[in-house]
Amino acid sequence: MKLRRSERMVVISNYLINNPYKLTSLNTFASQYEAAKSSISEDIAIIKKAFEESRIGEIKTVTGASGGVIFTPSIAEADAKAIVEDLRLRLSESDRILPGGYIYLSDLLSTPKILQSVGRIIANAFKNEEIDAVMTVATKGVPLANAVANILNVPFVIVRRDLKITEGSTVSVNYVSGSSDRIEKMFLSKRSLKPNSRVLIVDDFLKGGGTISGMVSLLTEFDSTLVGVAVFAENSQEKRDKMNYKSLLRVSEIDVKNNTVKVELGNIFEK
Repeated sequence: MKLRRSERMVVISNYLINNPYKLTSLNTFASQYEAAKSSISEDIAIIKKAFEESRIGEIKTVTGASGGVIFTPSIAEADAKAIVEDLRLRLSESDRILPGGYIYLSDLLSTPKILQSVGRIIANAFKNEEIDAVMTVATKGVPLANAVANILNVPFVIVRRDLKITEGSTVSVNYVSGSSDRIEKMFLSKRSLKPNSRVLIVDDFLKGGGTISGMVSLLTEFDSTLVGVAVFAENSQEKRDKMNYKSLLRVSEIDVKNNTVKVELGNIFEK
């Protein structure tokens, strides 16, 4: 398919945005668009400059016979903070308070634009890590984990609290629920996660930390490594064992009697 340079740059840009973290050789573009490799290199250089100046992401060139280009999405810190600040205001609405110290999040985490933005912010926080999969627990964390996995261009795996026959053979662990102090069980299909994977755990709301501790225990059963933990929001009033994680929002006070909730920015922006 023969294209003019302007047209070629549009389709190459679109390809890179839709295939993040994927190494693509220049010969692939040269063959597909019937252009010289040197012309493709010039196209990439122009796109690279525009992407970096617009904070869309970075394009890295890998030299050698098996080389090519890799696009890494990013987001400007000012843009990310503006998005999270808007979410903070929305999360501070009094009608979001639920029994047991929870906050209603479902409307936010079912909005595609919000999910895409939050996915970019979380993925950007871990962009320098080698990640093979994103893990979450059913069910509320699934849309968020899917959004992050899409940006990172890796699979996402779902841990379940009940045994599903459609999962096939599973591995299970017992964990202490942070909200009830009861011993519960979670399951992960043996086929869903390859051994020796590097995994990012993503969840919607961090309370006592029991669920995340359970997922970390599951990783050891698969000989896999925890890269990091990211949550949409955390309840900072809850006592929990020391845990390293990144949060977009921090719920610092829930007053059920007066129907008020105080929400702050999380630690994801802390250096």
